[in-house]
Amino acid sequence: MGSSSSSYAPKTIYMDVDGKVQRVIFSRHCSPCDIKELLLTYPINNFLFPSKEKEDMFQNVLSQVAEQFICICFKVNWSVSDSLRANALEGLKVVEIEKCKNDLKKLRDEMTSRGVRVNCNCKYNFTDDGKKLSPRRDVPSYPKYTLSQETIEALKKPTFDVWHWEHNEMLSCLEYMYHDLGLVKEFNINPITLKRWLLAIQENYRDNPFHNFRHCFCVSQMMYGMIHLCNLQVRSYMCILMTAAACHDLDHPGYNNTYQINARTELAVRYNDISPLENHHCAVAFQILSMPECNIFANMEPDSFKQLRQAIITLILATDMARHGEILDSFKQKVDSFDFTNEEHVKCLKMVLIKCCDISNEVRPTEVAEPWVDCLLEEYFIQSDREKSEGLPVAPFMDRDKVTKPTAQIGFIKFVLIPMFETVMTLFPQIEEIMVQPLRDSRDHYEELKQIDDAMSEKKTTESMSLGGKKK
Repeated sequence: MGSSSSSYAPKTIYMDVDGKVQRVIFSRHCSPCDIKELLLTYPINNFLFPSKEKEDMFQNVLSQVAEQFICICFKVNWSVSDSLRANALEGLKVVEIEKCKNDLKKLRDEMTSRGVRVNCNCKYNFTDDGKKLSPRRDVPSYPKYTLSQETIEALKKPTFDVWHWEHNEMLSCLEYMYHDLGLVKEFNINPITLKRWLLAIQENYRDNPFHNFRHCFCVSQMMYGMIHLCNLQVRSYMCILMTAAACHDLDHPGYNNTYQINARTELAVRYNDISPLENHHCAVAFQILSMPECNIFANMEPDSFKQLRQAIITLILATDMARHGEILDSFKQKVDSFDFTNEEHVKCLKMVLIKCCDISNEVRPTEVAEPWVDCLLEEYFIQSDREKSEGLPVAPFMDRDKVTKPTAQIGFIKFVLIPMFETVMTLFPQIEEIMVQPLRDSRDHYEELKQIDDAMSEKKTTESMSLGGKKK
């Protein structure tokens, strides 16, 4: 599957800083407010203009530059006390807003190195490893793919092969899901804002082996399939389920809650060791939604948004596996006399549904599911190696010296996946053939692999003992 990229001509401001020309690049999609905000965020005036009078003059001229940047197609030429020179050049290579931020950061770092105090009131937060969370403001438009009827039907099924799709195509599929479920119309979502929001979501998933944007798409696609399979028809439920699925692992650092807590990371300290990752995913999700250009719920009434926000938070927090037993037990108590008019019953169902989708890879065909096991083990091994080097406890199922693919999967499928999906099957019997049976087949598959591994291991032990006896 091919992908294409959007191109646009960037614009440049040149600044004469202490005799050295510094360049700040903006894309043509950057609004005047964005330019003004980004420049004013960094106190370069403290360095260029030591006097209050000149500082005010700089702020005034800079505001004018920002306001007129797009209006006059960037063809400007300003001068302030021979210290500020700005012009715009067209036809430069393709750039994005991140380049602009990096250039500004270099200016700030240079000032800091010269002893200038920098008080940045930047609204973006920093994660524990210093990675800046920056929901994209001037997101380029991704290509609009026309989905074939075959793809549209496949999207509704757990058998969908998520490995055949590139990021742009996955974004188009997610966009289609929101339209197909009637969410764009029901919640009066601006289609352009939906695109920007989806791009911001993608941008804020890291390139981890497992917890990445493809995993986000996997969970969202499985949720879309379950909505159709279980014939859920209340659009507010659909919106909550789909949005929580898309946001549930935002900015995941690739190290789980156990590591966060044991290593006493910033996230663990911030959230008092209580689901630090899930709380962080929620925070990032609503930071993105707090930006007007990414707020797909801008047209909702405040009270309705407040309820939707709380529901999404509840679902994302439910993905913490430390709460698995508690949530499943609660659902089991309700399922035999389930009442769709009971808010507590419905809330519990939604929590279980997102849990099912989050860990649903083994529902998929073996050729689709098995690569995910490799990805997860790779992420586990990276964490366990780091835990060993830092003298932290290491979970046996994450230790590359102790775990195998069959041993990693058998217990998880038998004692976590099958019991949960069978409980959901009590309420929705139609999922047995397409979701529960594949889990049973997967369990049998890994048990066979384990028997083969055990036989080979026993054979090697016997041969080793035989060779040892001969040497004597």
